[in-house]
Amino acid sequence: MLKAVILIGGPQKGTRFRPLSFEVPKPLFPVAGVPMLQHHIEACVKVPNLKEILLIGFYQPNEELNRFLFSAQQEFKMSIRYLQEFAALGTGGGIYHFRDQILSGSPEAFFVLNADVCSAFPLTEMLNFQKEHGEPNSFVILGTTANRKQSLNYGCIVENEDTNEVLHYVEKPSTFVSDIINCGIYLFNPEIFQHIGTVFQKNQQDMLL
Repeated sequence: MLKAVILIGGPQKGTRFRPLSFEVPKPLFPVAGVPMLQHHIEACVKVPNLKEILLIGFYQPNEELNRFLFSAQQEFKMSIRYLQEFAALGTGGGIYHFRDQILSGSPEAFFVLNADVCSAFPLTEMLNFQKEHGEPNSFVILGTTANRKQSLNYGCIVENEDTNEVLHYVEKPSTFVSDIINCGIYLFNPEIFQHIGTVFQKNQQDMLL
């Protein structure tokens, strides 16, 4: 069984889209005639054995968001739930905070997608790639190429060209690292929470020191 998590952020984002973002949550901005978030959901429901989609963010539930969720559940016949953060927790923080909800039902793996990504969403291909190339507890990051200047604005991936293994990763580097950038689409299994938990504990210890 699989799940998907879509990270939708919160209201203080989207400043570049004002005044539109005052009225419409950024994930519901129309792209190609439908709310941006609908493209993500349409891609998720095509994945075999994917049973639930969780939206994580810190928008206050409002009429527009509730209406979209109700309509999407009716259209796609899929469990789609919104989990509201108490504050902006970031990618790792959001999924770690709601790990019990994500792990409910014992999924073997789950996708994590950033809501502000426009993509063909090759989710099934990522799943097949993990099965064919990865170790049982490996994770998959979707990458694409950018020019040297553009790459400085994104997470940069250095890979083994023969195995596609990630050798090095730098978030928004100050100098050029790689022309392969992180697309913000991941395939994780439950093991990821052990890694995140270890990092959180270390960060807390560092803060105390």
